[in-house]
Amino acid sequence: MSPAASPLIEADAIVHRYGERRALDGFSLSVVPGSVFGLLGPNGSGKSTFITMLAAMDRPTEGTLRVFGQGPCAALRQRVGTVFQENAQDPLMTIEETMRLAGRLFGMRGDSIGARTTELLGAFGLLERRHDAIATLSGGMRRRLEMARALLHDPELLLLDEPTTGVDPEERRALWSALLGSAKGARTVLLATNDLTEADGVCDHVAFIKDGRVVASGTPVELKRGLRDEAVRVRWPGATEGQLAEVAHWPGTGSVTHDGETVHITVDAASELVPRLFALAPEGIRAVSIERSSLEDAYFQHVSRQAVAAEVVRA
Repeated sequence: MSPAASPLIEADAIVHRYGERRALDGFSLSVVPGSVFGLLGPNGSGKSTFITMLAAMDRPTEGTLRVFGQGPCAALRQRVGTVFQENAQDPLMTIEETMRLAGRLFGMRGDSIGARTTELLGAFGLLERRHDAIATLSGGMRRRLEMARALLHDPELLLLDEPTTGVDPEERRALWSALLGSAKGARTVLLATNDLTEADGVCDHVAFIKDGRVVASGTPVELKRGLRDEAVRVRWPGATEGQLAEVAHWPGTGSVTHDGETVHITVDAASELVPRLFALAPEGIRAVSIERSSLEDAYFQHVSRQAVAAEVVRA
């Protein structure tokens, strides 16, 4: 690997504990500079723990973590911007006061803070509200302000922990447009999210996280490669292991996974599969939806509980 392609973040077999609980358990990951890298996994899988570790530049309990080519240390925090799940804003302060405080905390000069604030508030559609109190802003505006604050000191690495939770689709598009426009390909973004559609649209690479480990990683295209053409989601509360194993053996069926009452099946032709499902369980199936296979289907395949033995599930 050439020096130019060296990872900006490199985690190898990381273990991170909270008391006796292992939040990260053999976590390994490599993130190249200039990419938008998504961490996808259920709540409690370790996404936020890894983001927080990088934000604080904490060393792992076990394993190796290197950022910017060296071990985590306080000096590297200057090169990192962070947007956490919860807003960290004083509702009594104005937008401009919030930005100026953030700039001083990062050691910026007053004139630099003013110029950068104007630039970012313009990019995120907040310039006309700069003198308004945080309490008067909508939820989407507060998330945009969090993003602007995180970018104020022009960090090389931006950490985003579910930045668009609770944001409507229009606000989400505006936020990502402003963020990716401001990055100009020179900033590395690490995004932790549960929104697979969002990740499929903005990420260059993604990793599926389960129980504190990376279970699959690659580009969205690579992870979707090999999936069947269509994805069928079935609300089937009483599905038995025997029934699901039978479905997995039907011609044209790919993977069969289940999570609670939902059964997820990838298949060549849903029009042939669905009638057979109703014939197999005429009283048990409550709802069926059919879509083209997506990153969400790859996620289900790697993260959700398999319905039958791995050697029987064909992807």
